Amino acid sequence: MEVPSSTGRALMVQPPRRVAGSRRTRVLVASRTALGHGWAMDAPEADDQRWMRAALEEAARAESAGEVPVGAVVVLDGRVIGAAGNAPLHDCDPTAHAEILALRAAARTIGNYRLAGCDLYVTVEPCPMCVGAMLHARIRTLIYGCPDSKAGAAGSRYALAEDGWNHRLVVRSGVLADECARTLQAFFAQRR
Repeated sequence: MEVPSSTGRALMVQPPRRVAGSRRTRVLVASRTALGHGWAMDAPEADDQRWMRAALEEAARAESAGEVPVGAVVVLDGRVIGAAGNAPLHDCDPTAHAEILALRAAARTIGNYRLAGCDLYVTVEPCPMCVGAMLHARIRTLIYGCPDSKAGAAGSRYALAEDGWNHRLVVRSGVLADECARTLQAFFAQRR
């Protein structure tokens, strides 16, 4: 099935079991060709960069809506099952971080709040609330772009993923870190 995207190009998607979402949260199951990234690199580096670029697209959509440009995607078996950008201002919701919205979309897609086997890609290191949600959702791997020295909870300021919880969250960082950091720096430079 072909679905228009906010980037202006059509995405080929497989229909999810449940389609739900607001203006700010898109639930989709995309094939590799749907995202338009077809370059060859060694996996997992190739996949990490590909999915981080998808998260950067979500960050750009958030920025165009006046939000802090943070984007996240949840991937299961090589398919995006949830994607979102920050939306606390738009939704009047302090919990509407990109990671939380992407987790909600992914859970609706598969019909289960447990997201075992899923990987979450986010452009900036998540805060304590978001890492906690990932632990509860049983996310397999968190992959983030740039660190957040003020509120990062995956190693920069706090290391919540390593605190002996009943679930082990694998954390990888630095994927497209410079590009992710530049996106945030440019946004805040315009605001000052």
